[in-house]
Amino acid sequence: MSASRESPGDVPYRQVRAVYDEESITVYQAFAAEISVPAVRAGTFAHAPFGLDRMTWIKPSFLWMMYRSGWATKPGQEHVLSVRIRRDGFEKALSRAVLSHFEPETYPDHATWETLKTASPVRVQWDPERDLTLQQLPWRSLQLGLSGSIVREYVHDWVIGIDDITDRAREIHEAVRLGQVDAARAALPQERPYSLPLELAAHIGAGPRDDRRPRS
Repeated sequence: MSASRESPGDVPYRQVRAVYDEESITVYQAFAAEISVPAVRAGTFAHAPFGLDRMTWIKPSFLWMMYRSGWATKPGQEHVLSVRIRRDGFEKALSRAVLSHFEPETYPDHATWETLKTASPVRVQWDPERDLTLQQLPWRSLQLGLSGSIVREYVHDWVIGIDDITDRAREIHEAVRLGQVDAARAALPQERPYSLPLELAAHIGAGPRDDRRPRS
């Protein structure tokens, strides 16, 4: 069972896929009620115990969020939030990002990567995308870790609105559990490729790069 009818050859190995419009892009986070309820009420993460001094991870992929939160069942992740943020903020974060792990295809040497990582408030990870059963797909999904001043910009400047979509997530999960694949797929957020400037895509290691695929 797959969340996508696309074949591996149709999807670049690393690609940002998201729900977005001209102004905003939707990302997902999951928290306990003490963070989620006031965030939805305020329209941003304005209140403790959300920590401005801790790294917070945002994910454009709904199904990767379902994998990470166990369909909103893992402790501290019982509420799934759909967070609309400004696209210029999202792309600013990408421009400040450094990959979590050294890659010779992206950085000239390990020392350069270490220096950049120490100075950067943003981390990029590319983790296997998931299908409706939360099994790995052969392409990667973006996770973006924000820290320091970037978290404050995220909270105070970039967030446009927050919705609690936990009920929707559980309905999709129940459809999957009952084998209602078409209904589950139809209820998924309609994510599509998010076009990035070539320089920015290269900066975060995105693209179809066959040399990044595991060798058999």
